[in-house]
Amino acid sequence: MHIHLQSSHLVAIIAIALSTALLLAVKIRPATWRGVLFEAILANVGAILAVLAFEVLTA
Repeated sequence: MHIHLQSSHLVAIIAIALSTALLLAVKIRPATWRGVLFEAILANVGAILAVLAFEVLTA
């Protein structure tokens, strides 16, 4: 199975990551830069997995 990521997928990844990071920042309110970094990494990984899961389900 080949997964083809296009520019629209990158836009979706960025949008999901930014909205997830915003929601996490509002809910958790990190006090250190490590907390902010952890939230950003968590949001980006979640966004990539969401787009890949959608791509696999619709392939």
